[in-house]
Amino acid sequence: MTKKIKKIGIITSGGDAPGMNACIRAITRSAIYKGLEVFGFKRGYNGLIENDFIPLQSNSVSNIIQRGGTILKTARSDEFRTIEGRKKAFKNLQKNNIDALVAIGGDGTFTGASVFIKEFNFPIIGIPGTIDNDLFGTDYTIGYDTALNTVVQAVDKIRDTASSHGRLFVIEVMGKDAGFIALRSGIATGAEAVLIPETPTYIDHLLRKLNRDYQHHKPSSIIIVAEGDDFGGAYKVAEAVKEKHPFFDIRVTVLGHIQRGGSPSAFDRVLASQMGAGAVDYLLQGKKDVMVGFMNRTTVLTPFNKAIKHHKEINPNLLKLVDILSI
Repeated sequence: MTKKIKKIGIITSGGDAPGMNACIRAITRSAIYKGLEVFGFKRGYNGLIENDFIPLQSNSVSNIIQRGGTILKTARSDEFRTIEGRKKAFKNLQKNNIDALVAIGGDGTFTGASVFIKEFNFPIIGIPGTIDNDLFGTDYTIGYDTALNTVVQAVDKIRDTASSHGRLFVIEVMGKDAGFIALRSGIATGAEAVLIPETPTYIDHLLRKLNRDYQHHKPSSIIIVAEGDDFGGAYKVAEAVKEKHPFFDIRVTVLGHIQRGGSPSAFDRVLASQMGAGAVDYLLQGKKDVMVGFMNRTTVLTPFNKAIKHHKEINPNLLKLVDILSI
């Protein structure tokens, strides 16, 4: 018989993402609405190991829906990767009579959660909080829309100076293993080329295209490069272009962690609220070892092992669209 849930814990783990606070707020208030007590553990799994937590009341999560980052802080825990660390975490959950946990994060967070569930049969539900949008089982992850709009706003500004000076800008965006930010921001900003980890970088093809554009009196261009591109990133691409086409006035911009911060978009706030409230409902239904996703305008569940192991595919039609619209 499933133990009745009376107290739940919340952690945010891995890289921060805009909308995590909106999700903490939704979990807290939904749980309180259903008569549960809520506790927030600091710095992800480290908080479980160190027994570092705060009780969350309705007023604890006031005025945070618009804030980026996470009020619970976040970290990647090496100790939680050990059985000794996980035993400490379990003992602290038992000591505080925590009956279930909601973990907001990405694949590393869910990998740790899945192992923990198997070892201690402890109920955990995950919510995808990552700007990369690379988790299988959801159309969107919390933070992706905000990060995407941050990139678009930055590239729009860069485009102004690129056009004014006739320069070629190579702009690196986040995406070590996934090109979703690069691809969609490239289309949204009218980039002449987009380089992503999911497809090989044919540098000769890019060089021919840029030369053709230049011959057609198009001296200013934008190239979007995901950091995990197989050619080696924005600086390597810029070096290759300069070596072959020294007539280009080339600049490199690495947007970096600006993409992680900032106030979440309306879309991310609503998405986080739906997922947070859904996670509480699913826990009370006895669900565990699953991620709450959002597909076809509703929340859905995907087992952790599928969310982690299955690769979310890039839409080939969007790749084709970049070529079509960049002529």
